[in-house]
Amino acid sequence: MTDQQKQAIGLSYDGVNAPQVIAKGFDELAEEIIAVAKEHGVLVHEDPLLSDSLAKLNVGEEIPRDLYIIIAELIAFAYLLEGKFPESWGG
Repeated sequence: MTDQQKQAIGLSYDGVNAPQVIAKGFDELAEEIIAVAKEHGVLVHEDPLLSDSLAKLNVGEEIPRDLYIIIAELIAFAYLLEGKFPESWGG
């Protein structure tokens, strides 16, 4: 990938299995993926190193174990932004 090439990788998490890649694109397609995500209120996170790692995966593949923690943190952050809190927090 060149420094100027834009990329976007969309993930899905069902709460049971590991998150998986559901969309992947570069340049114009990346712009479309990002626009659709924003239209639907999906968290858009910019991290070139994470994006490069995820770009190696094919659509339908689960994320590798070495990315579980960072992806879990992003999912938790997205839930908090939506006002979803763990029951143990009492809220």
